This record gives sequence, C-alpha cells and structure tokens, in this order.
Amino acid sequence: MTKLHFTAAPQAEDALAALRARFGDAGPDNAEIVVALGGDGFMLQTLHSFTGRGKPIYGMNRGTVGFLMNEFHQDDLMRRLDAAERAVIHPLKMTAHNQKGAVDARAFNEVSLLRETRQAAKIRILVDGKPRISELICDGVLVSTPAGSTAYNLSAHGPILPIGADLLALTPISAFRPRRWRGALLPHRAQVRFEVLESSKRPVSAVADDFEVRDVTAVDVVEDRAIAMTLLYDAGHNLDERILAEQFSD
Repeated sequence: MTKLHFTAAPQAEDALAALRARFGDAGPDNAEIVVALGGDGFMLQTLHSFTGRGKPIYGMNRGTVGFLMNEFHQDDLMRRLDAAERAVIHPLKMTAHNQKGAVDARAFNEVSLLRETRQAAKIRILVDGKPRISELICDGVLVSTPAGSTAYNLSAHGPILPIGADLLALTPISAFRPRRWRGALLPHRAQVRFEVLESSKRPVSAVADDFEVRDVTAVDVVEDRAIAMTLLYDAGHNLDERILAEQFSD
C-alpha cells in the first residue's frame, strides 16, 4: 500500500485523527504522498514545508474555499490516489530590498507590493531591465503564477491563467495613475523589478504568499524553475479543469 503522511490545519484535527487511525502514517520522511487537510491557505503552507522534498501533495478540503483541494472523503482515498492526475507548479522567487539588506522568499501564489499607510504607493516597474511604467500610483501591484491567478490576482481583476501556461500575470491593485492600465501578461522567463519611489514618505511592504518584508525600496521577482512541486487531483477534476470552469462561473 502507498505510504502516506497526513498533515492538517487546526480545524481538521478530527479528520486527521480518523485518517491516521485508518491508514496509518509513514511520517514526512518515509511517505510517498503527503495528504494535506485544510483550505487553500494550509495547502500553501504545506507546499512551502515540503519544497524540494520530491513528494506529491494531495489536498482534501476542510477549509472555506478549497480551490486547490479535492473533496473530503475517507472511504475511497486509496483508489482516488491511484487514479489521481498530476499538476506541476513552480514558485516565484522574491528578493526584497530594504535598509537592512536583501531577503529572499518563494511564492506559489503571488508576490504582492502593498502600501503601508493612507498614502498611495508610487512604484516604477521594469521588465527585463527596461522601464515599462515610470510611476504607478496605486494601493499596490502583484505578480501571480498560473496556480495563484484565481486568488488575490483575480480579486484585483487580473486574468485567469491556465495551469500549463508559460505566463505570469502582472496586475495593479487599485491603480490611480495610469488610470487605464489594467496590467500585463508576461512570459514566465521575465524578470520583474519594482522600485519604490518616495519610500520613506510612502512606505510599501512586499509579501510572498504569507511572508512579509516591510519598508522595501525595491523588489525583484522571477519564476524559479529549479523548484517543481506536484499536486494531485481526482480524475476529471484536475487543476486545469477547475481554472477553466472558474472563467465561466457566475
């Protein structure tokens, strides 16, 4: 039988105990598949926890939205795992600069820059070293992966990207100037640099998934193809289908 390791968000402790009692738990080092119980936020935590360990992750929804998760059922778990379809995703690498130096972090959903005070941020955007927006006045701006395109990016009116698309979404958050700029689609190889203008007067934070760096002066973002994580989905309900269906939902 396939060796499993179960991990759970606090609200899924009862489900965790039931599954371990039924299927056992090989532990994080010996398991062939990691089963994550929770919502999308917990899935992101699990992806970060198991980065570089080469273990596929199968999520079951015990949270609110659960876009990245499968439905929760105990009875046919092994059959579902045997028939599961795979989706390979890559994170973004964020290098955030402030007065203390540079900090690196990874993001499987998005890297976002957000104003810290009542004053709008002023941000210069460069793509592959070439200035594209000399001064974006906004609440913030983000770069999203395909896997994250239905999360914060979609809430900010950014495009939904198919999971296999070699693209990144660059999306403004409540842009004031240029008022009509709605963002851009970038090739996955693009190197994006954000330079914070008037950073002492208009402080900005940078967030990679749930990791925040305050008072940044510049942020570099690239896709990290050296890291590949595999998500498992029930047959017929893979991530491609979910992303496609999201574009036709109410």
